[in-house]
Order: sequence, then C-alpha cells, then structure tokens
Amino acid sequence: MAMEVRLPVARKLVSESIVQESNRHLVSPGDTITTDTGFMRGHGTYMEDEKLLASVAGVVERVNKLICVRALKTRYNGEVGDIVVGRITEVQQRRWKVDTNSRLDSVLLLSAVNLAGGELRRRSAEDELAMRRYLQEGDLISAEVQAVYSDGALSMHTRSLKYGKLGQGVLVKVSPSLVKRRKTHFHNLPCGASVILGNNGSIWLYPTPEHTEEEAGGFVTNLEPISMSDREVISRLRNCILALSAQKMLLYDTSILYCYEASMPHLIKDLLKIEVMEDIVMETRQRLVEQEG
Repeated sequence: MAMEVRLPVARKLVSESIVQESNRHLVSPGDTITTDTGFMRGHGTYMEDEKLLASVAGVVERVNKLICVRALKTRYNGEVGDIVVGRITEVQQRRWKVDTNSRLDSVLLLSAVNLAGGELRRRSAEDELAMRRYLQEGDLISAEVQAVYSDGALSMHTRSLKYGKLGQGVLVKVSPSLVKRRKTHFHNLPCGASVILGNNGSIWLYPTPEHTEEEAGGFVTNLEPISMSDREVISRLRNCILALSAQKMLLYDTSILYCYEASMPHLIKDLLKIEVMEDIVMETRQRLVEQEG
C-alpha cells in the first residue's frame, strides 16, 4: 500500500495587511453587533432590547451609519442585471424553468430568447412546439436577470449573443457570496481559457472560441474535440478556483489569474492538497495587496 509522507516546510512571510484582513468581525445568529442606537439596521440584523443583533452567520459590514451582515454561506438572492449560469429543469408552456441556486426556480420566457438566425418577430405556436429544439432538460445556459418577482423568483433573458446554451466546458459551484460583482463577468484569460463568473455561484470554464457564431442565436453548440493542452489549462483553473473558494477569497478575473500563475510550479492534481492550496492562495493574496497598495 503506497503512502505519501510530507516533510514540514517553512511558511512564507505574510504581510501585516493580510493578517489584518483575516481578522474581520465575524458573528453568528444572536450575537450583539452594537448597543449604539445611532446605527441603521441592514440585511442580516434585527433589533432587540435596544441592541443590534445578527440574524445570520457572516461578516459585519459598515457603510457610514448602515450596518449589515454578509452571510458566508447562503442561497443566491438575484438582482436585475446579474449574470447567471443555470440548468434547465423543466420545459413548460412558453417558458423554461431554470435552476439558478436560488430559493425558487427561475423562469426563462420563450419571448425572452433569440430565435435561430436572430430574426425579430412575435413567437408563434410553431415556436412553442419547437421549444425543445432550443433548450431541453439538463442543458446549461448563461443568461441575465431581467426582473425579480414579488416572491423572489427571477425572470431571465438571453437576448444578447453572448448569452445562450453552453457547449463543452467545466462547471464549478462555489458560494454566491464569493463571486465579486464587476462590470463584466465574461473573461477571456491569457492562459488560453475563458470563464463566465455567474453571480449565483456557478462558474463556467471553457476553451476560448476562435470565432463567435453570429447566426446561431446562442443555441448552436460547438462539440468539436478539445485538445489535451486546453483540458489541462481548464483543469488547473478549476482547481485554482476550488482553492480560492476553500480559503474564502473573492473570485474575479485578477484573483483567478494570479492564483493560476502561482500554481504553475505544482502538478494539477497536487493543487487539491491542503498545504498547496494555502501556499498558492497566500501568494495570490500577497500579489493582490501589493497591486492595491
């Protein structure tokens, strides 16, 4: 029986700013945040006996007089304009139901998708009968949140050519609170792969396409074989994202790219070892702090 023995190694020096960043104000439900009555109550808090208490486990965030608690692990609460990666769960009358990691299934209306060829017209009964030709159960899609209903369910659209059915790639699921909100969530990384950072915690990794299918309407998927070099890049990116997620670091294009570069001295399979995770994430943190400073 093979056994792996690892000798202890000296830890790299950690900058003071990283240590301070890790000493954040963490609270659990029922903990007192403040007894000062001059503060405003935000999400994840409630008042009792003139004390502000936490209703969820997470990090206390202060913006001027407003105090809220950002949950470390939570279901996705959608906002209009969010980019999501979801899976079709049901084909209904003139709509698809989509699992987006929120409390309720999201809705993608037939009128909110591009027709093949990009033509603009009212949807007919023939389009309704052909819905499964576009999307069927199990298909992965990228979409944008168009509206939030009163019960919290999301309505989505795929009217831009950058949205639509996803082809070959790898899906990585992380906590939605770890995906940083940015201007764009579609990135072609210089390492040769592309990433869609879904606000709902679903991250899609795929080979960077050489050209986009303008006439496809977002529903023709490329099923060509993927080269071994592309597979290795995507596998390394996946393990880097899992490492960042395990260390509770925010995920965005720069942090993923820095982590990828820090992981190059290691084998892809070794990136899931705890001590290697800690090393590459520590190096990523250091670079991000130096960049901001």
